[in-house]
Amino acid sequence: MAACGHNVGVPSLPPTSDLAPAEPGATPRETRSQTGPLAPSEAERAAHARARGLDAPAIPGGRDPDPDPGLREDRTYGRLLLIFVAVIVSAGFVLGIIATILTGGPR
Repeated sequence: MAACGHNVGVPSLPPTSDLAPAEPGATPRETRSQTGPLAPSEAERAAHARARGLDAPAIPGGRDPDPDPGLREDRTYGRLLLIFVAVIVSAGFVLGIIATILTGGPR
């Protein structure tokens, strides 16, 4: 396959077998480069989780086991947003009509 300029000069990641820990309890050598240069390693995350009394580091994201309360809240705030928009637009019309009446109308 000919290089089309997209990955020129970009090093490829080593195979996953090279990322395996050398001894039990050791972290992979390439953990930081895969998750970003400033991201903590898996061992650091586990240590912080144990310090907070957790068994394992929390994994962000995933599926909500009970989405109904969140969806209900979303609907409530969506309706409130629409009401606010309607009130603001209506207030503009009402204030414009009142200003027209008080000033004697357009001339």
